[in-house]
Amino acid sequence: MFRRKSMITVLATGMLLSSGVVYAQTNSAPNAQAATAFDNNVIKKISADNMYNTIKYLSAVPREAGTEGEVRGVEYIESQFKSLGLETRRIPFPIYDYKLNHVLAVVDGVDFKGRAFSGSGSGNVTAELVDVGKALAGTITDDVKGKIALIERGDITFVEKVANVVAKGAVGVLMYNNSANGNNFGQANGEVPAVAITQAQGKGLVEKLKNGPVTATLDVDIQKIEKTSYVVEAKLKPNKNKDTGQIVTIGAHHDSVPNGPGANDDASGVSAVLELARILVKTPIDTEVRFLTFGSEERGMVGSSFYVSQLPQSDIDRIVAHFQMDMIGGAEAGEDHPLGGLIMYTINGQKNLVTDLGASASSRMYDVAVPYGQLGRSDHQPFHDVGIPSALFIHSPVEPQYHKPTDTIEHISKEKLQQAASIVGAAAYQIVRPDTPALERARVAPALVDYDFENRPVD
Repeated sequence: MFRRKSMITVLATGMLLSSGVVYAQTNSAPNAQAATAFDNNVIKKISADNMYNTIKYLSAVPREAGTEGEVRGVEYIESQFKSLGLETRRIPFPIYDYKLNHVLAVVDGVDFKGRAFSGSGSGNVTAELVDVGKALAGTITDDVKGKIALIERGDITFVEKVANVVAKGAVGVLMYNNSANGNNFGQANGEVPAVAITQAQGKGLVEKLKNGPVTATLDVDIQKIEKTSYVVEAKLKPNKNKDTGQIVTIGAHHDSVPNGPGANDDASGVSAVLELARILVKTPIDTEVRFLTFGSEERGMVGSSFYVSQLPQSDIDRIVAHFQMDMIGGAEAGEDHPLGGLIMYTINGQKNLVTDLGASASSRMYDVAVPYGQLGRSDHQPFHDVGIPSALFIHSPVEPQYHKPTDTIEHISKEKLQQAASIVGAAAYQIVRPDTPALERARVAPALVDYDFENRPVD
């Protein structure tokens, strides 16, 4: 396993500089004791039983985005926030299902028995094929204009690949797998007919194109069905006389996979968001906290992407940290890694304010610094993309019940719920408590710790 360490730089001015963030420094022993005392304002009030009961309610019914199950979950989450007196709103956004009526992929008279992408455009096009490799940005020439792009799966998302070739004028997409696992893959946004074929078929076409032009016909008839999913947002405002003007966001996704109870994925994260809201609403703060649950994460972070896209730039500029919790209660997750396998994933594999504070908090409470790694695939992605320090807190590797009907309450660990919520709660509280105004001029600042990078696969 590849590991790397990053040491804290002590400046002559007596400040600590890490991840581009400056922290005030005091004597280490009193500093650590004081920080732990402040941690207790949050962690001593966390109830794993509360969180377990939330999971039990939410996982009683699958919460696939766009279904009555999601609405049931959203109504519960919304009611819990409102019962705390928080400024709460349910934010709807459109999602789309697709009903396939007909698909045909014929190359030089041979029916390839292709599979239409989810979200493929409808249409009947006949044109020459052009091999564009993996359709990476900057690698596609104007030769694809008016032609059907032959693309290899891999490296970037399906949506990006389709968008890249359509931007150059492609009228269709024929994508082949990068493994021998058939042709059941693919997602697009309705731009052009897009069809998946097998790896063997695709490699055969690559060789055939070396000998001259190849003509293909793509005929797709697909019906687009609009549904509604939701983001739930609850705002906790600070005392007006002590408002730093900054915002911290704490999130999880409330949807599950189709037919999945989603106890760990991600009713567990939602339970921690609700529990931290219950505690912080009664705790003095100087920074606005937004508690968020996102729908349609399982469709590709659709809800969190929508939420960030509709934020005014003034809000984005004021959000200093986003803490995302996904699958934080799996009893069988994490293998034999310390802290039950808890890890903080960032999009770029670099430390930031969130991981610094998370590692410090875990070190104070458990004498173990949570490691960090690199991973997308969850709702910290859209926040990172607009420049907000963000990290995903998750137990990794995931448990055997991941994305299965067996992801039920029986496989939830109260100890892991308590642990993860405590670390995230203490880390976030270091920003929002009045003794650390915007983590500047802090009388009692968190002592930073050294923590490792781990190249740990999540599944």
